Amino acid sequence: MAREAGPGAPSHGEMEILKKGLLDRLERHAPACGDFRTAIPSLSFIRRDGPTAPVSYLQEPSICLIAQGAKRVFLGEQRFEYDANHFLVTALDLPIVAEITKASRAKPYLGVKLRLDQRSISQLIADDSVAFRREDVAQQAMTVSALTLPLISAFLRLIDLLDEAENIPVLGPMIEREITYRLLTSEQGPLLHRIGTSGSQGHGISRAIGWLMKNFDRPFKVDDLAKLCRMSSSSFHHYFRSLTSMSPLQYQKWLRLQEARRIMLAEGLDAANAAFRVGYESPSQFSREYRRMFSESPARDVKALRLQASREGAE
Repeated sequence: MAREAGPGAPSHGEMEILKKGLLDRLERHAPACGDFRTAIPSLSFIRRDGPTAPVSYLQEPSICLIAQGAKRVFLGEQRFEYDANHFLVTALDLPIVAEITKASRAKPYLGVKLRLDQRSISQLIADDSVAFRREDVAQQAMTVSALTLPLISAFLRLIDLLDEAENIPVLGPMIEREITYRLLTSEQGPLLHRIGTSGSQGHGISRAIGWLMKNFDRPFKVDDLAKLCRMSSSSFHHYFRSLTSMSPLQYQKWLRLQEARRIMLAEGLDAANAAFRVGYESPSQFSREYRRMFSESPARDVKALRLQASREGAE
């Protein structure tokens, strides 16, 4: 598969027209501050009326565009910034810290996310016999690139299907496949190729992450997880860290602490019971690690989150 070249670089005017079209659509589909799911399960919108504090969450495999505003994402020590001229691609479920850096009531942050399907990526690679040179293989699972005219055009057509609900089941998957294809034929190709090719290190790490997400409350040995991925322990540890910016044990800890935070907030559990629920044997160890991640004790952090939620609900 050749890299996407296109018939020629789009003019500045063409790109600005399409970007304005994206902004108009998101203003209509995301009319107030919040997160918006759509009739297309993989497509969602977000609107914020001001800059946000850093928030920690798991970013699923996806492509994210911004119609207005700017965002900063941290993956370990790496920092990624993007805006209306760029897009973010994530190829694995990655623990990140993100903040919206540019937004106001007059010009709110408006973004769109499309979840990527690994099976679709793998099928496109298999159908077209994609081959990348060894030096092309991506060494990380997240990156930012300049927005292209074909990509934004495909997004506009996908969003427009929301006004044609009867056509979504047939045309939706076709346009999503086109978006995936354009990513594979762009400079993002090596990144997705590494994750979508059966037998590759990235594909193995993807399997390991899937296991950790389903079994985050269970103890495990790195050697056993490496065998699951058909990799040596040293290679597995190296590739896991290079793609996720953390070790497998750190990844599990992140999942545990995030789930504990969620259930304390949603179910009203105290720290000790939440700790046991997510796999900790020592509540004191849980509290120490919770404080390191969230900069507060579990009780104070959850209290602050509830207060913030009540203030936002009153606005």
